[in-house]
Formats: sequence, structure tokens, C-alpha cells
Amino acid sequence: MNLCVTGGAGYVGSVVVERLLDQGHRITVFDNLCTGHRDAVPPGCRLVEGDIRDGAALDAALGSSTDAVLHFAALSIVSDSVADPLSYFENNVAGSVSLLRAMERKGVSRIVFSSSAAVYGEPRRLPIAETDPCEPTNPYGATKLFIEKILETCRRWRGLSYVALRYFNAAGSTERLGEDHRPETHIIPVVLDTALGKREMLTIFGDDYDTDDGTCVRDYIHVLDLAEAHILALAAMERGFSGPLNLGSDAPFTVRQVVQAVENIVGTRVECKIGPRRPGDPPALLASSTRAEEVLGWRRRHSSLEEIVGSAHHWRVTHPGGYAA
Repeated sequence: MNLCVTGGAGYVGSVVVERLLDQGHRITVFDNLCTGHRDAVPPGCRLVEGDIRDGAALDAALGSSTDAVLHFAALSIVSDSVADPLSYFENNVAGSVSLLRAMERKGVSRIVFSSSAAVYGEPRRLPIAETDPCEPTNPYGATKLFIEKILETCRRWRGLSYVALRYFNAAGSTERLGEDHRPETHIIPVVLDTALGKREMLTIFGDDYDTDDGTCVRDYIHVLDLAEAHILALAAMERGFSGPLNLGSDAPFTVRQVVQAVENIVGTRVECKIGPRRPGDPPALLASSTRAEEVLGWRRRHSSLEEIVGSAHHWRVTHPGGYAA
């Protein structure tokens, strides 16, 4: 297929592009490179630089023969969304509307949307199912939910096919592709950087939660498993499916379990201090993948914490300066 991947120079998007190329698809990556990396774009695909709100640039990326779009382009730091919510609505929501208009102009009627389990907010039960209430607690999650509602509206009245994949924490690396955020906010690379001496201290935000060791419990999925789900979603649309699907891990892990896994793999102690709880941090988050397993035939193949952390460690050691190196 001829596919356009928005945000294909970013962390999850670039891994999806790599896997799609392996399967023989023809890929155009559309990215403004504000958080993505040119060197993360795998060889063998076309890169179009542009802003998601620029209709002419999108038209150039889609061309005349795009079969489907995979949409990753978004601002995604929760704290930034709280500080400047309008920028998040302008980029994420208005940008997605711009993309959908371009798709209509070019006759493209299928889209896989990289959403977020942040659409649920504070969960009322675990694991979270797609039928549970969506009550986001931050503007980032609100933008993802708005986009899902727009996609559903376009399905009902414009003939759009879509799959919105909701997940919490992407983690791990491939041999060539890994996490390189500026600044880095994701826990596994932050803990690894502490173990490798790039950070002096890891702050654990609260150790008095009602969990096994007092630290937050979170859901981590290897980026390769996420990539597989996005690819399977393309086939699901061909079979007539549209709607949201959760992607979750086999089991969640506490912050201290992540720290222990890093210490075991790196072979050094991670210096930690306990900070106050962050506002809005729930004790535990876990999404149910039952529906995705049924609809997509999705299976997690890289789900162990050791494999996730081990692959992330390997990438950070072999790319000490990230993509800039």
C-alpha cells in the first residue's frame, strides 16, 4: 500500500515506518521535525517536511495515490498542555481537522490514529475497558478525546474508516530506533540516564500510594508491539471495523520495579530521592487489551520488563548522544 505517516520522525511513528517498510509498503513521512528527528526516518521512504496545519504541504504529502494515513503527529507533554492548553488544541485538534480535510480532498478514507489512554482520566476500575467513561484530567488527554469524537463524526456522516489506538507508556527500542526526547520525561530513559551517570538523581514522585511498594503502578508496552498493533489496524479497517481500541501490557509495574530492572541490567545502583506526589497522578493505570486481541488478532511478543528495559539500555549505550550523534 501507499501510506502516509504523520509524525513518522518521532519515537513510535518511526518504528511503525520501519516495520511497514519491512513489509514492502511505500511510505511518505510527514513531519515538521520540531520533536522528531531526521535521522529517525528510515531509509527507503519519502520525507515531506511541513506543519500539520498546512493544507498545501499535506496535499503534497498525500499526492494522488495514498491508500491510508497513520496519524502520530501531536504535542504530547502533559505538563506543557496544562501550562498552554490552547497550543495543544491548536496543534493537535486543529491540525487533525486540517489532515482530515486534506484526506477528503485527496480521496483518502482510512486513518489509524495514535490516541492515548489519557482520554480516560482517573480510572474507576482496572483494567480499563473501551466502554469505561472518558473523563480526561489534562488538556493533552482532552485533545485526544476531541480528535476521536471528530473521527467518529466523520465515520457517521462522511464515510471515514478509522481505528483509534489508546495506550499509556510506549517503551523499549529497536536496533536502530529509540527514544530521544528533548527534554526527556519518560521514566525508563530517565532511570537509565541516572544509572549511566547522565543525571545525578532520580526523583520518585510519591512512595505512599496504595500499591505493593508504595510507588505508582504503570502500564508499559514495547514499541515493537505497538507498531504491530498499528499495522494490524490497517487490515481491521479493510474488514469493516472502525472505533477505539485499548492496548495494554500483560502486567503493570511499579516505579521501584522499573528502577530494579534498570539496576539489574546496567549493573549499578540508581540514586533516588522521594518527592511529593504529582497532582492528578492515579495510584495505578492499566488498560485492557481484550478487545484489541479479538478485533486485531494482536499479541504482545516483547512484554517482559527485562526485554523492554534491555532494548532501551542497548540503544542509549549505542547512541549516547541520541540522534544528534
